[in-house]
Amino acid sequence: MALITETSLRARLAGGLPDPFPLAADDRLTPAAADFLKSRGISLLRLASGESSPAGDSVQVLPADIPVGVSNRHIHLSPEHVEALFGPGYRLTPMKELSQKGQFAARETVTLIGPKGMLTGVRVLGPARGASQAEISRTDGFALGIHPPVRLSGDIAGTPGVTVAGEKGVIVMQEGLIVARNHVHMSPEDAQKYGVQNGDSLIVQSLGERKVLFAGVIVRVHPNYSLDLHLDTDEANAASLKTGDAVRLVGRNGEIRGALRGQP
Repeated sequence: MALITETSLRARLAGGLPDPFPLAADDRLTPAAADFLKSRGISLLRLASGESSPAGDSVQVLPADIPVGVSNRHIHLSPEHVEALFGPGYRLTPMKELSQKGQFAARETVTLIGPKGMLTGVRVLGPARGASQAEISRTDGFALGIHPPVRLSGDIAGTPGVTVAGEKGVIVMQEGLIVARNHVHMSPEDAQKYGVQNGDSLIVQSLGERKVLFAGVIVRVHPNYSLDLHLDTDEANAASLKTGDAVRLVGRNGEIRGALRGQP
């Protein structure tokens, strides 16, 4: 057990204090030390039993090295729906490559129409896929008057539908409107580095003035994937994050770890 005092914290200021400040399960802070950290906006990170005390040299504060990709409302279309919305034989026009290999933002946009309102300029992402799927934020759902569930991409069974208007036609999707669950894309090499597996549930932390823990971030591993945490605009705004920012991995499958072990 270590007793952390204000004096010991001040002695470490020159080298920088980690944020959050890691504490082993049996470490104790004096009231003055707790006030000292609070006055500087430094939060506490309680380590699992058996982790090293922050006074020990073995403590390794996790780097913020997982890039963030903020995903605005968008839609994936089947080939049949591409033709229904934009004309027979139509093919999507790539405008910008996305972070994941082979995927792109198309020049084409559509309008989503709900019982209370509509969302215009919704970007189509390509290439066309087997089943159409629109991904919106919870805030967008209030504008449409439709409140879809939080789902991983592709899990659309039992989800609500939405009316979609394009340049040459209108379709009514019977299902496929979701709020995308946050997830992180990783290559097999990335997964090995972080000691995680496909399907694991991660805890990541944003930095800066608004520190937020995102729990239940699902790992998706594929050889074609590039490291990228996907958040929707509601999540990103809550944590003051933008595309290109980075977050820190702090836990896996419900356990806050506090140090990057390289092993699950």
